[in-house]
Amino acid sequence: MSMRAHIGDQLIVESPTTGATKRDGEIVGLHHDDGTPPYDVRWSDTDQITLVFPGPDAHIQPIGHGPGGQREATGQRASAATHRGPRSLSEAVVMSLVEDATAAPSMHNAQPWRFQYFRRRRVFHLRADLRGALPHSDPELRALHIGCGAALMNLRVAVAREGWEAQTQPLPDPGDPMLLASVTLTGPLGDEADPAALYPAVHTRHSSRYPFAETQIPTPVRTALVDAAHREQVALAFVSGWHLQHVVDLALEAEARNLTDAGAAADLARFTRATDDQRPATEGVPESAFGPRRRIGKAPMRDFAGGKTVPGRPTADFETLPHLALLSTSRDRPVDWLRTGQAVERVLLRATLDGLSASFVTQALEWQDLRWPLRDPMSGMAYVQTVLRLGYGPSGTRTPRRPVDDVLDIEP
Repeated sequence: MSMRAHIGDQLIVESPTTGATKRDGEIVGLHHDDGTPPYDVRWSDTDQITLVFPGPDAHIQPIGHGPGGQREATGQRASAATHRGPRSLSEAVVMSLVEDATAAPSMHNAQPWRFQYFRRRRVFHLRADLRGALPHSDPELRALHIGCGAALMNLRVAVAREGWEAQTQPLPDPGDPMLLASVTLTGPLGDEADPAALYPAVHTRHSSRYPFAETQIPTPVRTALVDAAHREQVALAFVSGWHLQHVVDLALEAEARNLTDAGAAADLARFTRATDDQRPATEGVPESAFGPRRRIGKAPMRDFAGGKTVPGRPTADFETLPHLALLSTSRDRPVDWLRTGQAVERVLLRATLDGLSASFVTQALEWQDLRWPLRDPMSGMAYVQTVLRLGYGPSGTRTPRRPVDDVLDIEP
């Protein structure tokens, strides 16, 4: 029987001696209506398209097809709802996935991540990028791991939205501590599209340093956020009463320390941008995202101006009862920090879809003697990893990101 294919099928060329895959590519063009050869094939190892007359060592791996058996043939992205077939990823799609990943938040927007994509194995590696390290505020690299975990969550969301099932392995190589995770694309996405449904929030989620309304967060929304964290094996608890005041006091104490600590000031100066700053605007927090200075209220906001006066910066009244949520783990290892980052981003994406805005209240976590008292001694887990401020208010200001080609290497 003659070979027949559809657009989007894979052409597999095997070694005649071992039967192992020697080369594979996506069929992006047909020359006969009945699907017989030759084919235009985009090879996964080069991303180039060539005209191919398959030999006896080649076979077709079919995929599911939409109406008329057609799918995108230009390398443009398709949603998981319209395309679920396994195929080679073009360079444009790989770059788009990493762009989605880097929309994640990180402390001071330091962006402490780097990605590698291996074509043959369809594997992403997430690596720590020490350009985004904060030596004074984050000497143990805990916040670095959390930021990278948030980027990992975004990558998982984007890969699912692209139609792939993926296997995520945290810290896959004990001999390479800067390799934080691998994400292997294993096949077409199944009926359970989680977490693809979170994708609409990836590029609309921004940290909001503005006042929020004095409005309660409905119980079903709180429950959804607790569940989002739990899916990543992290506990989320909203604080109230005496515990809320205690957390606020610890954050304010830490903020006061940061404003007079030379090391914290150096980290802040490195990753904040004045309007007349001549450095490339690819990282850090610009003045436009500082938010107003707090006049009254108990929302413990970080002053990204470092106590300095910024001409034209307004003041505002913040919440008297801020909604603060602690994310905690039972242990305090790098894998727990990475897991926390994924939970944080899943919670933030879910919150964004539910109409909530958010910012981070992590000042007390930067001081070892203030971190332990954050927990609820009666019910809290042992290690608080981050604190989120949630509420209904402005969505926040977009902050810059490094170009994708500065954080991505594509390997054979």
